[in-house]
Amino acid sequence: MELVLLTALGVGGATVVGALIGFAFKDLSHKFSDIILSFAAGVMLAAAVMGLIIPSVEHGEKYGMPIALLITVGGIFVGAICLSLIDKLVPHLHALAGVESEKHNNEGLSKVLLFVMAIAIHNLPEGIAAGVGFGSGDTAGAMIIAGGIALQNIPEGMVVIAPMLAAGVSKKRTLLIASLTGLVEVVGTLIGYFAVSISTVILPFALAFAGGTMLYVISDEMIPETHAHGEQRGATYALLGGFALMLCMDFLLG
Repeated sequence: MELVLLTALGVGGATVVGALIGFAFKDLSHKFSDIILSFAAGVMLAAAVMGLIIPSVEHGEKYGMPIALLITVGGIFVGAICLSLIDKLVPHLHALAGVESEKHNNEGLSKVLLFVMAIAIHNLPEGIAAGVGFGSGDTAGAMIIAGGIALQNIPEGMVVIAPMLAAGVSKKRTLLIASLTGLVEVVGTLIGYFAVSISTVILPFALAFAGGTMLYVISDEMIPETHAHGEQRGATYALLGGFALMLCMDFLLG
């Protein structure tokens, strides 16, 4: 349990690390941020497939392979659909468009806070994915999943800073708000862990559900964001690099 809690704090704390980087380097180029985010996408892609989806099938084999595959495929789509519904209510990275150019007024501040709230809401299922990994009993795999999510949180924390400062939010309050978005992920991690620990029956579906949410975030948000500024070639290789690194780590640690 101590390891789960420490990892949860690490995953949530990665947002704070990103926020601090955002304070230190306010004028980071799109190329740099796209490379970082793409690398994180590659890490998350490997973590979703090897740490969640494949184990979902393996844990479901006790019901027979056809049922196991049905549970996994169903879980993937349910996870993706849930995030899609959330997107309709609170758009995530797409909400950043136009926010940075807002002046110091209430309208600009409202848009920024909506964007931050969207990040916080999206962090909950990401935290649940990390917690479900630990609940499966595969500590090495869970650490890989958590590492991938933490890497994704760093650039996310970075992009939160500039819009809030531009909207006139103080530095202390900006850091506090960024920290709260990370705290949501800590809560999600604990929810996911306790949910599958209490009932192992739901483990195959929970793993697939978590994998589906991660695949959705990668495809719908991270990849489009990293290909929107003319740096898609570098972003593609960064994604492959992140995936390859996690592949090697999975076999070396496994």
